[in-house]
Amino acid sequence: MKFKRYPEIWKQGNKWKISDTLPTYRYYSQICNMISQIYRPWFPPVIVSEDSLRFWKTPSFSLPTNQVYWRTRLTHVAKVSVADKNDCPIATRFSHIARTEAKDALFDYLYSTRGFHFLDAEHMSNNSPAFLQDLLSKIGNERDVRRSLSRYLRYHPINEFVPFFESLGLKPYEISSLLPRNLMFLSDDDMLLENFHVLCNFGVPYSKIGKMYKEAIEIFSYDHGVLSSKLHAYEALGLSKPMVIKLVTCCPMLLIGGVNGALIRVLEELKCLGIESNWISDRLSDKITYDWNKILETLGFITEMGCSKNDFLRLLEELPEFLSDDPGRKIYVLVPLLLKLGLKVNEILALLLKYPRVLAGDLSKNLWQAIHFMSELGMETQDIAKIVQTHPQALGSCSSLKKPKTVLSEVKVGRKRLCDMIKEDPLYLSSFASQSNIKLLRVVGDEKGMYLPEKTTFLLKLGFVENSDEIKKAMKQFRGRGDRLQERFDCLVDAGLDCHDVSNMIKMAPSVLNQSIEVIEMKIDYLVNCFGYPLEAVIPFPSYLCYGIKRIKLRFSMCKWLGDRGVLRPMLPLASILACSEARFVKHQVSLHPEGPIVWERLKNSSSLR
Repeated sequence: MKFKRYPEIWKQGNKWKISDTLPTYRYYSQICNMISQIYRPWFPPVIVSEDSLRFWKTPSFSLPTNQVYWRTRLTHVAKVSVADKNDCPIATRFSHIARTEAKDALFDYLYSTRGFHFLDAEHMSNNSPAFLQDLLSKIGNERDVRRSLSRYLRYHPINEFVPFFESLGLKPYEISSLLPRNLMFLSDDDMLLENFHVLCNFGVPYSKIGKMYKEAIEIFSYDHGVLSSKLHAYEALGLSKPMVIKLVTCCPMLLIGGVNGALIRVLEELKCLGIESNWISDRLSDKITYDWNKILETLGFITEMGCSKNDFLRLLEELPEFLSDDPGRKIYVLVPLLLKLGLKVNEILALLLKYPRVLAGDLSKNLWQAIHFMSELGMETQDIAKIVQTHPQALGSCSSLKKPKTVLSEVKVGRKRLCDMIKEDPLYLSSFASQSNIKLLRVVGDEKGMYLPEKTTFLLKLGFVENSDEIKKAMKQFRGRGDRLQERFDCLVDAGLDCHDVSNMIKMAPSVLNQSIEVIEMKIDYLVNCFGYPLEAVIPFPSYLCYGIKRIKLRFSMCKWLGDRGVLRPMLPLASILACSEARFVKHQVSLHPEGPIVWERLKNSSSLR
């Protein structure tokens, strides 16, 4: 049979038809090869056009340019994207479906193949994302992730300690140093699994066990029954199970050796002060290191200073971290220094009870540096002691102080003059000596504008974040000294507002505190007593206190007149009355009554509203 070299092609209506005449064998082979390429399972769906896919070349004819779609049956592609060239070359992002299938495959491997308990296999597969990411990167861009990963795990056994430790709350970078040598399977370390199950059955959260392993690895090598007996020994002392769990997760070393005697004595001392163990449990943190021997010494030290039960309770309320050993170290450094300044023991105790935060963070270190700065400057010891007693927090905010010689050369004043200025206002010390200040404030004229530290201290008390855009914006709007700002703040609180509400008001409208106490009281009096509004009306709109008295009296008088005639609802929001322009107020409020514009003009010209 003789094949025609070219098929017959003709147009029927708007469609092109190809005859059934077969092409030569060479063209038939080309068609088969192209179809096999299209149906390759690892290729994505292909989109081509007829004029780009030339099956047969015709010398005087070309196929139309309309696009048609040649595709295989759609299947799920699990891997959705690969990291960009600019991203880390190792990191690859996988779809949620791919990760879910990987979890299922790992669970099947651990539960069915390796024989793990159901709950253990489920927890490990659901809580080891970094390990799953690594597994997915090994199988490449596969469509059926679960099947591919199951096949991979069948021929590539994994180090089971890696997902196990990750599921216990350890970070990937912490795991490598904890991996046992020459072991890959958890079943090879039966004591590890045994003690792990003891902790789980006792109620210890999975996410806390990793920290316990890192800090006290010995407890995971105990023989059968040893760890359980240690846990129940603390329960036998009268501690509740939640208390024991909190203690051993925060202090895993308690499970090494016998019952910790220092801990028991600390609990007994606190119980004598009326502090129950549940109160302690609520304030324990796994982010703090607890040395119960040092805590016991600190309790004895502060008791010898004459601290009463009520005073100690107040100290713990203000400074819950006092139970950690860090404040204990600070108190041993701070008390001898204050004794050298001439303070008596009862004065030091009163100082710590009044300003307990000097034992928190870097405040004690900064206070120590400030004392040495004033001593090197030549200030008398009794003057330093007086400043420490009155402004310990201000001195504690002075970080990274310069040398006195450097400060004297920059501010262009003598030692005596600088000492006098610091004695007059200790906040100057932070302005002049702190290296954190971007620009040095020089002493000129009447020292105008030297109240930056006062304002900063005040704003930090309100909850502003140091060096944030929010605090910088507020600083620009404040005028006056920090102590006067505090007085105006107290004025609002004394008027009947909640302290927290006043803090939020200041954050919304910092210029509220630019008003004098007299003006603030007058505006509150007009609002409550003259116009009948509740005091809480200023909380959502604190800018009320920033408007002038004339504007307030004029607009509220107009609204009262309209309300008496029934055209305006009472207790209109303060913002609707004051925030709009005069033209808008006249259009939307005054014009509600035919006589409104006349009354408005009369009120504007009234001398009583000026």
